[in-house]
Amino acid sequence: MNAKDLRIVFMGTPEFASTSLRRLVDEGYNIVAVVTTPDKPAGRGQKMHLSDVKLTALDLGLTLLQPEKLRDEEFLAALRALQPDLGIVIAFRMLPEVVWAMPRLGTFNLHASLLPEYRGAAPINWAIINGETRTGVTTFLLNHEIDKGAIIEQEAVDILAEDNIGTLYDKLMNIGSELVVRTVEKVASGGYATIEQMHIDEATLKPAPKIFKDDCKVDWSRSGRDIVNLVRGLAPYPAAWTPIYREGEECGSIKLFGVRFEADNKTGSVGEVVTDMRTYLGVRCYDGVIYLDDLQLAGKRRMAIKELLLGWRDVNVVEFVK
Repeated sequence: MNAKDLRIVFMGTPEFASTSLRRLVDEGYNIVAVVTTPDKPAGRGQKMHLSDVKLTALDLGLTLLQPEKLRDEEFLAALRALQPDLGIVIAFRMLPEVVWAMPRLGTFNLHASLLPEYRGAAPINWAIINGETRTGVTTFLLNHEIDKGAIIEQEAVDILAEDNIGTLYDKLMNIGSELVVRTVEKVASGGYATIEQMHIDEATLKPAPKIFKDDCKVDWSRSGRDIVNLVRGLAPYPAAWTPIYREGEECGSIKLFGVRFEADNKTGSVGEVVTDMRTYLGVRCYDGVIYLDDLQLAGKRRMAIKELLLGWRDVNVVEFVK
């Protein structure tokens, strides 16, 4: 069957998904409907927030479905009426079987790791945090278990020393859109081979769970390499952070966006501040000093360290470990 004749239902929420959606439409694939999350109030003004996928669908003039519940009979009836041949899901909610099994040729997902490694909600973050030098994107058929379906396609990507979550996200997003197109073509051709993820020892795999605030807190007793990787894996969002203290009392916090590590054998305690008060600010860790180059004090805007130090006159009495 010609891949561009397939009736495709696309499901997703963030920019990572909308890039693939736009790519499919631009190349002439038949998207019969787009499913995304309902609009939600957000921010101080509680204005209604529209997902990136919704904004893209509106721009492209596509049919849009925003069910509150994926088992809602009205939504399921609307899906059936579309007579979908193929479902594509990228960065969306967990689908019930009644949805993912409905398309004639099944439903595939784009995941931002080389499965079976880094199953979970935050694969890009954890790959950098763990110091990986290689990751990638995978398409796989949905089944009853999260991220464990048969693999259709994979593409590896190098993680460069200068990469952070922002730059790697963009790389994987664009390469992922190419992989989605290749996967649609392969599914349409029929008789394609897949790689099963069954019978894998789960204990040997690296997970990628959702990131919480405590995961982002810097532990200055760790190695410099570990701390740099943590900052890279969380910059620019949600950002690594550290509390700061004055005379043993917490007096604020700092978000870290760019840091450098210099190993040394000098004596000093973990958390000790190293600064000339004008051009650099470092914090001693297990095996050297982490220099803070790009950061944001709570309640302030993001700044380069030289700019910040112009107004931070008591930085030399601040402590990073209680």
